[in-house]
Amino acid sequence: MTAPTPMLKLGTRRSPLAMAQAEEARARLCAAHGWREEQVELVPVTASGDRIQDRPLAEIGGKALWTKELDAWLLAGEIDFAVHSLKDVETIRPAGIAIAAILPREDVRDVLVGAASIHALPRGARVGTSAPRRAAQLLHARPDCTVVPFRGNVATRLAKLQAGEADATLLALAGLNRLGQHGVGHPLDAEDWLPAPGQGAIAIECRAGDEAVRALLAAINDTPSHAAVTAERALLAALGGNCHSPIAVLTRAEGPALVMEAALFSPDGAERVAGEIRFAAGDDAAPGRLADDLLARAVPAIAVHFTGR
Repeated sequence: MTAPTPMLKLGTRRSPLAMAQAEEARARLCAAHGWREEQVELVPVTASGDRIQDRPLAEIGGKALWTKELDAWLLAGEIDFAVHSLKDVETIRPAGIAIAAILPREDVRDVLVGAASIHALPRGARVGTSAPRRAAQLLHARPDCTVVPFRGNVATRLAKLQAGEADATLLALAGLNRLGQHGVGHPLDAEDWLPAPGQGAIAIECRAGDEAVRALLAAINDTPSHAAVTAERALLAALGGNCHSPIAVLTRAEGPALVMEAALFSPDGAERVAGEIRFAAGDDAAPGRLADDLLARAVPAIAVHFTGR
């Protein structure tokens, strides 16, 4: 007689998008191992980043506000693994925590809500975003526009737009798709409007030394997605950026190779430096070479926001 599969506890933020991502992770894990979904318990937490909505993330502790509660639960053994939007996970993680799996990456594009394109925005339009990357890219393309700070989940930001707090806003298409909100806004071409590092990817973390859980999670790891986002995080690490550093990057597969395009901006969008590199998946040094090239060509208004390596 087969022994019953032990109950696993999956930690997640309590926001609607985070819960949808946790449901996807649970469904994929249970399908891979032939489990009933009730054998994986969802354990939600209200993260600090969800509680504090009146200030930009970079001013109140950065990306750690999305992860620190789940990190503490994971390290204390209160949960067995945790699910995050990878773009919200700090580049340097606690030594006791490992990214054990990346789910198949969703659409990486941003969506503009309120106009058909960046160039179609009315002159002087107010655009709601608290992301330095989106703000800098917007102001680079449309210096006549004004950035209005927008924080909150998808519903909150759409409500602020409806209330007239801005003329337009930017959202991640991956999040809208995972929430079932199709047809909202206008997707922006990812070649012209590069996404955030890790955008569209769901990361599953567990304790680094928990070999049993790591083996279970390996069954749902998407190797191409993992390779692309690992390269993007290596670029971040080599640049030495932080939550104030406007960086955009897109990594795509071309046959056995990866092609990474990246751009760095000054926060006001006035300055931009871009580059591209082609490399074999698993060449961990390649993103660092691109980082070195970008920083070597960056003007001081950009370089001051990156420490390099």
